[in-house]
Amino acid sequence: MGTVHARSLEPLPANGPDFGALGEEAEFVEVEPEAKQEILENKDVVVQHVHFDGLGRTKDDLIICEIGDVFKAKNLIEVMRKSHEAREKLLRLGIFRQVDVLIDTCQGDDALPNGLDVTFEVTELRRLTGSYNTMVGNNEGSMVLGLKLPNLLGRAEKVTFQFSYGTKETSYGLSFFKPRPGNFERNFSVNLYKVTGQFPWSSLRETDRGVSAEYSFPIWKTSHTVKWDGVWRELGCLSRAASFAVRKESGHSLKSSLSHAMVIDSRNSSIMPRRGALLKVNQELAGYTGGDVSFIKEDFELQLNKQLIFDSVFSASLWGGMLVPIGDKPSSIADRFYLGGPTSVRGFSMHSVGPQSEGDYLGGEAYWAGGLHLYTPLPFRPGQGGFGELFRTHFFLNAGNLCNLNYGEGPKAHIRKLAECIRWSYGAGIVLRLGNIARLELNYCVPMGVQKGDRSPWCIPAPASTSVSMWALLAASDEDPPMAYLNSITPA
Repeated sequence: MGTVHARSLEPLPANGPDFGALGEEAEFVEVEPEAKQEILENKDVVVQHVHFDGLGRTKDDLIICEIGDVFKAKNLIEVMRKSHEAREKLLRLGIFRQVDVLIDTCQGDDALPNGLDVTFEVTELRRLTGSYNTMVGNNEGSMVLGLKLPNLLGRAEKVTFQFSYGTKETSYGLSFFKPRPGNFERNFSVNLYKVTGQFPWSSLRETDRGVSAEYSFPIWKTSHTVKWDGVWRELGCLSRAASFAVRKESGHSLKSSLSHAMVIDSRNSSIMPRRGALLKVNQELAGYTGGDVSFIKEDFELQLNKQLIFDSVFSASLWGGMLVPIGDKPSSIADRFYLGGPTSVRGFSMHSVGPQSEGDYLGGEAYWAGGLHLYTPLPFRPGQGGFGELFRTHFFLNAGNLCNLNYGEGPKAHIRKLAECIRWSYGAGIVLRLGNIARLELNYCVPMGVQKGDRSPWCIPAPASTSVSMWALLAASDEDPPMAYLNSITPA
């Protein structure tokens, strides 16, 4: 939280009145906390000056926009609250390593009897920072190098470069970020990147080289992002055993698309929320600004969370989406939706539900998925108030479907097709919250409604879906039968 210092406005010391050196014979006088609280809350004050210690390359106009509300405070409690809010705004800019606040009575010839001075002691980040780490996952190891130039021009601009060298692929990205002074939610960014991904469920390798520009802004309680993306895509096969349908998709394409995303998020946490709701709506139009790929794509996500008795939480979620090709050219395998795995329908292998050819999953142009979840404390509450609070018992029911639609038919036919052959699963497990970054789920799943061609972990035909894998962080013993399906580390 940092440090907020405040000196008393009264001549008395902050710890109480000084009764002199009377020794043990002095009569103890108790200070009423209510009276002290009344002095702090009701005494009118004026913030006369705000000082900054430690500023170097940061421009004054940026700072003025962030601390302007401090001058509007009318009493000491309000000064402390607004100073803390200003400190949080300064840290959010990503240009300071540390921010401390000191509140003191005003000194000098122009000092008012009730005047205050607020001093922000800041430590700016270095002009150039770097990072180095290694990552292991998806049967690949990689070395990641990162460089960051914070506060490049003095108004919270940021340039970031990241280079990843792996045993199989190499990727890089260069981005420039510029917020609007006084309104950090309004920001503009430009990205130049090369990203390579391997998708074993489709025997597909995709390399994207592109540039994107996006602008984010709030409207009332919603957050919006408008983005243009121009990308040269190269699709290839992961192995010689790839199906003909995947080989037919191989080659180069140029996609130029405009997209818009709207988010309403009132949850108290994005990892393990106890209350609040989330609504995400995305639209993408490709082909209007050039390129040889044309489609309209819509998808949404809805999540509701409600806290119940005994510290339990009920959560309901719903996803859906549709892709409509424009023109006679069919949609690309790289643009379709995929279903299955820990982020959608548990109990099925990652993205291994729906249309497939010779074991390679091709995705679909329409899908829906939903889930009901009940999170409760661990039985007997071990570690209550401490480490045990990071664990929750998890009961869930998931369902969904993925298919291709004939757009010459009406909406009723589309709904009927999406309602056919529904995949669903139920189960229970344990959830571990890893800070505010991710969560780990260890679940026992029972997949139901399995259709021909769908894949469950380790291809076990029994109804209890079982496997253990977490990006090579955990391994299952060959001697013991697998008894759980571990949903890898994923955002909420």
